Amino acid sequence: MAEAPFDIFAGMSKVPELAVANARALDSELRVATRPFIVRGLVADWPLVKAGKVSGRAAREYLLSLREDRPFVVSIGPADEEGRLFYKDDMSMNVRTGSTGLPDIFRQIDAAENRDAQPIIYLASIDMKTFFSGLHEANYVDLGERQALASIWMGTRSRIAAHNDFPDNLACVAVGRRRFTLFPPEQFRNLYLGPIDNTPAGRAVSMVDFHAPDFERYPRFREALDAAQVAELEPGDAVFIPSMWWHHVEGRDPFNVLVNYWWRDTPRHLGQPQEALNHAIMAIRDLPPAQKQHWRALFEHYVFENGDDVAAHIPEEARSVLGPMTPQNAGKIRSFLLRALSQ
Repeated sequence: MAEAPFDIFAGMSKVPELAVANARALDSELRVATRPFIVRGLVADWPLVKAGKVSGRAAREYLLSLREDRPFVVSIGPADEEGRLFYKDDMSMNVRTGSTGLPDIFRQIDAAENRDAQPIIYLASIDMKTFFSGLHEANYVDLGERQALASIWMGTRSRIAAHNDFPDNLACVAVGRRRFTLFPPEQFRNLYLGPIDNTPAGRAVSMVDFHAPDFERYPRFREALDAAQVAELEPGDAVFIPSMWWHHVEGRDPFNVLVNYWWRDTPRHLGQPQEALNHAIMAIRDLPPAQKQHWRALFEHYVFENGDDVAAHIPEEARSVLGPMTPQNAGKIRSFLLRALSQ
């Protein structure tokens, strides 16, 4: 008899659940949260959620009624991938991407919804305010003063490899069931990340297939599982994913819709740390060991420790980018980098 596939989700720790009575209570929880939490029924009163509980087709008709007449980017993949958006053996992507009108995309989902083996039809991170009229206003979470980007994700069954995001994330399940498998930021070594420049959607992803983990090839993944938490979500539920937490995401029904909100607690002029990492890989990683140690010390001094002694000996008005990182100082660094990289 063939050995049953290993189920990583059996016995996994559950993401804690919190009760929030209103937007003020949610704001209070978000201000202090450093770990994920679930809010059951947070968006249960959304019209989109109510339509989805009637049927997937009813949800699609609701979305079509509010769409803007513009092309939507969609990823299409074969049914034998079982919803997994990932690399092929040659490290190219297993989906092809194009754009067309939402009615055309939904007609393809209509035709595939009742098949046992569905093709991948996936619309990722669609800006709700740009691509729909009135959808955000009728289906939104009050996040107070946070300047959040509201995105909608739609498609057939899907499996998105574990990845992380720099912003905080509130993910709201609107249609279909979702499973989030979450890992603390420090687990990156145990998730066996793939390339950082050739990625499915801009972030490095785990190379481990969570439905069939190869522990001989990825032995430290067992350590990651010891730290993992799982969130099994129904329509109307939401999960908060703090900045840099790894998350593997599954849309588990024939039609699935997620709305998520991304926001940063740090000013936008600070830029993207991933860009600094990419530049450091190019400029520092392959230096001789003694030079690398010197640059490590400089990074500790100027970036990670950044004590008062860094610029105390320089007149305050002359500290330039060694002073507080204002929009003006950030602009100076950005201009300097652009000039340097263009040479």
